[in-house]
Amino acid sequence: MAQPLSDAALDQLFREARTINVWQDTPVSDEQLHTLYDLLKMAPTSANCCPARFYFIKSKAAKARLKPLVMEGNDIKVMQAPVTVIIANDLDFAGKLPELFPHNLDAQNWFADPDVAEVTAMRNGTLQGAYLMMAARSLGLDCGPMSGFDNAAVDAEFFAGTKVKSNFICSLGYGTDQDIFPRSPRLAFDDAAAIL
Repeated sequence: MAQPLSDAALDQLFREARTINVWQDTPVSDEQLHTLYDLLKMAPTSANCCPARFYFIKSKAAKARLKPLVMEGNDIKVMQAPVTVIIANDLDFAGKLPELFPHNLDAQNWFADPDVAEVTAMRNGTLQGAYLMMAARSLGLDCGPMSGFDNAAVDAEFFAGTKVKSNFICSLGYGTDQDIFPRSPRLAFDDAAAIL
């Protein structure tokens, strides 16, 4: 049976982890990104559908393509961070189900309705984006998730001719304490949860 993580691990993943706004000039290697993906891909999705697609924007050329598509202020973060990931959802994810869910070859048909496919992709792709952040933190990387960008422009720039649609972006690397906002309040258990 699995044991609870240490307080130090819980601090790293949740209690002390912060959204980073200013980044150190320390690279993130391609090997680290592969290790990150190999962790996050193991977390669950509906029918193992795995609809998220991760575009790791790392090169100067790729950053220059993304920079004008994000809000002022976020553009600085994109250029400064070693990597910014576009977390996107592939609305054609069901085409991979014969490979990903081989014990039920009818599963692909469950998502034939485009509305069902879109809702499923958004729910599970967002989960996978959260898994990415938890995996990154577990590997000692900091995260700076953002939604301040032009989704349609990002889709046209990076996913033209596909059914891949951007969800959110997240910078990765090693953060500084500069410009970290004070911790905002969180809802108390009784305001957000119930045990029935």
